[in-house]
Parts: sequence; structure tokens; C-alpha cells
Amino acid sequence: MAARHSGTGLLHAASPSAALARRYSSKPQQLDIASILAQPTWSVRSLLPEPNKTPSAVNVTPQKLRHLLRLSALPQPSSPAEEQSMLKTLESQIHFVQEMQKVDTSGVEPLRSIRDESPAAVKETTITLDLLRDAFAQEHISGRRRRVQRLPKTRTCHPEADIWNGNALDFATKKMGPYFVVDTKAGQSP
Repeated sequence: MAARHSGTGLLHAASPSAALARRYSSKPQQLDIASILAQPTWSVRSLLPEPNKTPSAVNVTPQKLRHLLRLSALPQPSSPAEEQSMLKTLESQIHFVQEMQKVDTSGVEPLRSIRDESPAAVKETTITLDLLRDAFAQEHISGRRRRVQRLPKTRTCHPEADIWNGNALDFATKKMGPYFVVDTKAGQSP
């Protein structure tokens, strides 16, 4: 039986022997993912201020708001209602950040970057000599200073020349000189 640690969503075993049996068991444990995900442990709404309460931690004045907008090169509010809406949004965002700062992150390794740093991803993104072989084949070294020059590519006139020759009128059902004709019923505009 697992007990949920309040606020963090971590599962702890009810007894140490159950945790050891699960940790050192050679049998794969069957997890019911649907039941785990059925009841979330937290919500973004829990980080936002309650709608009928005013956030009390930080009071942003209209002068501070105007100063921040000017520093950000954003337009000033056009009406008092828009200003109140901006103040409410800003205070809500500040409350959100303060709630996030309350989370205990001791023992958590800081995030260095948002990318896959697994060995497979590192291997995939590593540039090797084999990957550069084609690029080196398109270069030659010339002169006393051993200047690297790119070999000229052979150009095709049009890569899709066998599909389309560039003349749209070839596909028109009716033509009149250099134009195609669209039939419409009499008295009807196109």
C-alpha cells in the first residue's frame, strides 16, 4: 500500500520491507499508469491566486506598471479598465512565481539546458569525420597558401522539368491569346 506525501505527489511505501521487496525484486512490477494519472497531485490552478481574493504579497501600483511598460517598450494602457486588467494579470503572474519559489528543490540537480543529453542523443549530434566526408569531397586546396575552394556544382535547369515546364497555360481548358478563360454564367460575377 502506498501513501501519498502531501503537496509533493511523491509515493512512499507503507513499510520499509515493501519498499525493499519492490526495489530489489527481480520480477518486473506492473504499474497501472491509468490509475496513477487519473488523480493528479497538483494543478496549475493551485498556483494561481483565488479569483475572489486579492493577491496581498506584492502590490503593483499603476505608476510601477507604467514604468515597467515603458522599460519594456510596450504600449501604455488606453483606459483605466485596461490598466486594472493589466495590474490584475501582473499580480497574478507574480503570485504564480512566488508559489513556484516555495517548492523545495534541495537535492535537485539544476537544469543546464532543455535538450536531450542522453548518450544516444550525444552520439546523434556529434559531428564525425564520416559525416564531413561529403563536404570535404566538394572542396579542393589550391595555391601556395593552400586556400580551400568549393568545387562548382553542376546545376540542373529545373529539378522538376519532367513534371512541369513552367507554362501554366498548358493545363488550361480554354485559352485566349496569352490568357486562360474562366466560364461563368451570364449575369454572375466571378
